[in-house]
Amino acid sequence: QSSCLSAKSPGLVILVQVNPGESFTIQRDDGQFQCITGCRPFSWPLPVAHPVGSQGVPRPAKRYNPSNTHPPHGRAAFAHRDERASKTYERLQKKLKERQGTGGGGGGGMALSKDSPPPSPQKSRGTPPSGGDLQNGLGGKGAEEQAQPSTAVTALGKSPERGKETESGDIQARGVSLSWVAPSRTEGDDEPKEGEEDPAEPSFTYEVSVSYSGKDGKYKSCVCVCVCIFRVQAMCNCLQGIPSEPVSFTTLSCEPDKPSPPRKASGTKSSLVLQWKAPCDNGSKIQNYILQWDEGKGTDTFEQCYYGPQKQYRLTKLSTASRYSFRLAAKNDMGVSEFSEVVHIMTSCSVPAPPLSPELIQSGVTWLCVRWYRPAGSPKEDEISYVLEMEEEGSGYGFQASYDGDDLSHTVRNLHRSTTYRFRVVAYNAEGKSNPSGVSEFTTAPDRPGCPCRLAVKGKPHPTSFRLTWDPPKDNGGSDVTKYVAELSEGFSGCSWNQVYSGSAVECVCDGLSPGCSYQARVHCISAGGESPLTEPLQVQTPPVPPGPCQPPRVIGKPKAREVQLRWAPPLVDGGSAVSSYSVEMFAPQMEEGREVYQGSEVDCTVGSLLPGRTYGFRLRAANKAGYGPFSERSEVTTGPGAPEACRPPHVTCKSPTCAVISWETPSCNGAAVSEYRLEWGAAEGSMQMCYTGAALSHEMRGLLPATNYFCRVQAVNVAGVGPFSDAVLCQTPCSVPAPVSARPLLYSPSTCLGLRWEAPCDHGSEITSYLIDLGERQPILTGPVTKYIIQNLQPDTTYRIRIQALNILGAGPCSHTFKLKTKPLPPLPPRLECTASSHQTLRFKWGEGPAKAQPTDSLQYHLQMEDKSGRFISLYKGPCHTHKVQRLNESTSYAFRIQAFNEAGEGPFSTVYTFTTPRSPPAPLKAPRVERVDESCEVSWETLPPMKGDPVIYCLQSMQGNSEFKQVPTPKCMKYAFCVNGLVLVLTFDVLVSRHICN
Repeated sequence: QSSCLSAKSPGLVILVQVNPGESFTIQRDDGQFQCITGCRPFSWPLPVAHPVGSQGVPRPAKRYNPSNTHPPHGRAAFAHRDERASKTYERLQKKLKERQGTGGGGGGGMALSKDSPPPSPQKSRGTPPSGGDLQNGLGGKGAEEQAQPSTAVTALGKSPERGKETESGDIQARGVSLSWVAPSRTEGDDEPKEGEEDPAEPSFTYEVSVSYSGKDGKYKSCVCVCVCIFRVQAMCNCLQGIPSEPVSFTTLSCEPDKPSPPRKASGTKSSLVLQWKAPCDNGSKIQNYILQWDEGKGTDTFEQCYYGPQKQYRLTKLSTASRYSFRLAAKNDMGVSEFSEVVHIMTSCSVPAPPLSPELIQSGVTWLCVRWYRPAGSPKEDEISYVLEMEEEGSGYGFQASYDGDDLSHTVRNLHRSTTYRFRVVAYNAEGKSNPSGVSEFTTAPDRPGCPCRLAVKGKPHPTSFRLTWDPPKDNGGSDVTKYVAELSEGFSGCSWNQVYSGSAVECVCDGLSPGCSYQARVHCISAGGESPLTEPLQVQTPPVPPGPCQPPRVIGKPKAREVQLRWAPPLVDGGSAVSSYSVEMFAPQMEEGREVYQGSEVDCTVGSLLPGRTYGFRLRAANKAGYGPFSERSEVTTGPGAPEACRPPHVTCKSPTCAVISWETPSCNGAAVSEYRLEWGAAEGSMQMCYTGAALSHEMRGLLPATNYFCRVQAVNVAGVGPFSDAVLCQTPCSVPAPVSARPLLYSPSTCLGLRWEAPCDHGSEITSYLIDLGERQPILTGPVTKYIIQNLQPDTTYRIRIQALNILGAGPCSHTFKLKTKPLPPLPPRLECTASSHQTLRFKWGEGPAKAQPTDSLQYHLQMEDKSGRFISLYKGPCHTHKVQRLNESTSYAFRIQAFNEAGEGPFSTVYTFTTPRSPPAPLKAPRVERVDESCEVSWETLPPMKGDPVIYCLQSMQGNSEFKQVPTPKCMKYAFCVNGLVLVLTFDVLVSRHICN
């Protein structure tokens, strides 16, 4: 059944009761139609248009009077109300009565009649729109809107008036648009006082809040709910107004919420019964449910297996122990909800067979790890669980469950040590339990015993042994002790322990020890339960004995002539106490008794006052706090020979300016023959270098410098060492010819000469008198004692091989190395200068043969100069080009020019002076002539020009008849500015041209 209602009068509320499956349509003020289904009963105020006014403030929605209601339909109230719907209906009826009792209305709120069915419960969906998402500032807490009230707040002590009632419009399923009117001016504030200005328009801030528990409930910030009660409050300058009357409304219906997954209610091997709960219908009754499954294929493809209004469904002809996937959706008049989460459900299997007897994996003192196997023949898809039952021997309680789960192994803890337990396993699934398995017996392991007691040393320790004793442990851990183990560690660190005894006795002897050493002893016992903890270490100290014999002393390095340095090592056995001192005895040659030459704690000593080349015997012994030990074996040491004495000063004989012979005599050898001599030679006494080492008594020095002072000295060496040097001897080599000349680069190299420069060589004791320059094929040139010279009259562009030789009174020195020098070519001749173009201000010149633009590789360049007013030539151009343009010249003026060519060889001569004259400049252009008719002739006149530099100006008059060419009109030479042309036909048109030129 459907009905169409229309209500446009203000203050009207229509209560409509619609049976499930029915609907009715209403027309809103904006002309749109809205269909309301009958899935759930509700009362709805007529919708109101919500236009926006000219000032940007929404108009208040129309008010409805809840007292004027339509009578309900003739149908009785729903008889199938559940408890939740009944409570909601009673709460809404109570609110309606309270609102009617307080003066009615609430401005457009929803009124419920006595027989109206309660609205179905709905959930809050989504998040309310923020204040910026609603038009005209409507929205959440803190949104601000600039209003235009009719009056203003004049005093800060007064709060704003109660905000106008809130109106709701454009109600959707999950949203609503609210609007209100700014508060009005209070009485007494209409007119300002005398002398006061009109108060400014106030700026209000609005706060919209919502209540979830009725009109008198607690109001909060806006969220989206199904049944909402709103109110608005104005604020101005931190002053809060009185909240408006609450306004309630109900959101529109929509598709149901996403349902929960179906669950398994019951099932067999080939069937499943699924049940589900109804989701929130969101204002429209759920008509059907859509159940889909994957047909047991295990894919993501679902097929529909049920469509209907029931909340359970039975599936048959299924496979045993198979998994099926299901999902569910709900449908009402508004649409279909989202599908629920996919749920996986298994079909049942048969009762499992009894499993095999459990097995022991590992046993402990207080735990047993037991495992079992899946019953034979059970399918993999069957979900089987297990119950492990245990019975303690002698307890009398029987089998008790100790584990229930899906695992195939379990560790039973908190058991007693050395105790026997009985186990069996029962398997079960959804169909029932199997028979118990066979019984297995397992025994827990015994615990390890406690550590032995009263570990001590029996008797007095000996230097190499002591006896240990101990008592059995107080707790044997449930089994007898089978063995005791004693361990010994040397020192107090306890890093390394060695086993010294293993047996059943309670005492042992520790022998093979070192005297005077510290030891730690500990004992532990072993039983069937394991090893006991170790006892606390017992510290034992053995008494020391005198140290053992030392090794014979040895000589450090080579024995010296009068002293010997000895060194020895500590004894291998110190007797258990650190060595405190050593005693060294010496036996002289042919002496039977020794004497002590050293006593101390060091391991080396130096024995002096000996004779060279003698043999001595030495022995030593060590001592500790127990006393001296035995002497070592005797060692024989022979003293070495002494170093030779200093040689006498050597004798030097000069054979030539570059060669000298040095000789010397053999010194005293001090018991050993001289093996070699060392000769030092140098130009200074403090910087002599070794120049000879050998057994000869003379040496010849070559490559010396003439006229140079040298120093030399000699020393002797034998097996004992190096003797001291002799006194230094000074000698001087004779003078000689000069050294070779070292030439420097040439000073300059023009076309016909070469400038040379060199460094003066060493004169070798005789002053240089002259230099000889060898030019190869030419006659050598002899110069004075100079280091610079210019060779004249050479050929240009020619290479010469030159050597230089220095001379003194002793002769000519060696020539320098040959070096090549080349003269430069002659400078180029000047080219011919030509003027190729000219004007009254410019002259363009050209010279030589070549392109106008220079190439980067051109070596020949040109220098153009011009004579100025003072008669000097100034530079105009310098470069490789062959043309140049001179600008900024005066007209009818003569100028003098000259040109020069140059290259790497130098600058060539200047050319002869060329004179060029600039031409005169033409007169300025004339304006068009003026023509005047005089009877049968015409008079032509024009403006005159002043003379140019004294030259008179002559004018030329031309005329043209029709389209003919211009022809010159005969004019007297004296005519300057006017002329009369006769015989012209008046009906024709003449063109007159005046030209001018300058008389030459």
